Amino acid sequence: QVQLVESGGGLVQPGGSLRLSCAASTSIFSLYTMAWYRQAPGKERELVAAITSGGITNYLDSVKGRFSISRDNAKNTVYLQMNSLKPEDTAVYYCNAHWTNSASWGQGTQVTVSS
Repeated sequence: QVQLVESGGGLVQPGGSLRLSCAASTSIFSLYTMAWYRQAPGKERELVAAITSGGITNYLDSVKGRFSISRDNAKNTVYLQMNSLKPEDTAVYYCNAHWTNSASWGQGTQVTVSS
């Protein structure tokens, strides 16, 4: 089980930016596919962005061109750069680590987009 600690959430105005970070406690971080999910009140958790061990990325259609996922294997950290934020991006954002049959979740960080 990998421990994941998210940071970087907060309150931002529409059109603003935030960068989320997720630090992982594992010596084999580079092997993991890392992802960000989000869950808004009353809605199901959805995949926002993912990055494989080889650096291949994929995104939820509604965030393409606005969000960018990246990883720093030397720091065991994955990032989610969120630009041009919209009120509909408001949710709790969760970090996920997946490798073979193992999957771990962070505790979540709140992102609120409001004027």
